[in-house]
Amino acid sequence: MEPEAYRQFAVLEEEHFWFRGRRKIFFALLDRLLASRLEEAETKGEPLEILEIGCGAGNLLRRLSRYGRTKGLELSRELATLCQERSRRPTLCANAYHLPLPDESQDLVCLFDTIEHIPDEAKALGEIQRVLRPGGLVMFSVPAYQFLYSNNDRVAHHCRRYTKGRLQASLKEAGLTPIKATYFNLFLFPLILPAVLFTKVKDKVFGLKNEDHTNLSVKIPKFLNEALALVMGSEAGLLPRLNFPTGHSLIVVAKK
Repeated sequence: MEPEAYRQFAVLEEEHFWFRGRRKIFFALLDRLLASRLEEAETKGEPLEILEIGCGAGNLLRRLSRYGRTKGLELSRELATLCQERSRRPTLCANAYHLPLPDESQDLVCLFDTIEHIPDEAKALGEIQRVLRPGGLVMFSVPAYQFLYSNNDRVAHHCRRYTKGRLQASLKEAGLTPIKATYFNLFLFPLILPAVLFTKVKDKVFGLKNEDHTNLSVKIPKFLNEALALVMGSEAGLLPRLNFPTGHSLIVVAKK
């Protein structure tokens, strides 16, 4: 991502509705998916080994510690240092093509809005499959639908957006079995879809006015931010048991 996007993420990830909403959804799903594994780990006295690839400024990495022994991985040395300072968790500076971890050493690998940044998707998935223990899980969140690719994706250096079928096919090719696949951010999608399409048309007709502008640059009144966080976060009560047929984003969980 551009430095401007990093700065925005570090400042906004605690309070912005999008970060808050997706955080609530992610952990509702993980609570359900990991329940039996956590009981087993507690019985054995062996904490789960957890890796977050693309851990950013550490907002989610420190929260993942509730499930076990966590570590992060970031390509940017500057961001890896920032993550370690903020999360107080070990953070490796490396790329997803060469994970500096032993074979079959991880119980859970998370890529929250990360795989879309990686040019060679298959190579990264091969490494994830290598470091996962048999029965281990990998969780992805990604932006949905290539037709929504916009300036926001360019600034964030997204290589692609996904459909459920597209991501599941890639995982199967890598030897990973999808066990949960659902779109999310459904309730706000009717507002997001026309806004993104309008922006794409405007940019095509008039050209881009600000190359480093992202959706997060838009200042939202506090009352509206709270309302949007409530709406988006409410999906956390449904998604552990249901799969949404569409939405602005996508979650897929796979098993080795």
